Amino acid sequence: MLLKRYHTSIRYSEAVTHRGVAYLCGQVGEGDTIQAQTRHCLAQIDDLLKQVNSGRDKILQAIIWLKDMADYAAMNEIWDAWIPPGLAPARACCEARLAAEHYKIEIVITAACD
Repeated sequence: MLLKRYHTSIRYSEAVTHRGVAYLCGQVGEGDTIQAQTRHCLAQIDDLLKQVNSGRDKILQAIIWLKDMADYAAMNEIWDAWIPPGLAPARACCEARLAAEHYKIEIVITAACD
């Protein structure tokens, strides 16, 4: 089958693959700081990418929502260290009201997969 869903619940799937592209659902982080939440998001993304036979080097697009754009620089410190040099994806980052008050960040990834 060309389409596969991963960790599907009644509301959403953690990831969906179709014709060599993986679509990851938004990942939110745990922790008290933007750095901690960003690291947690990225660790979850790493895990999902592995499950869909992909990796950081195959990320096509990232959409990042921040609760407060004042966290932009601190988030980017973690992001920049995580992305392989020279392989940055197309990316958007904006401020948004997130699903729960304690969330500071949510990241959505689209990646090529094998």
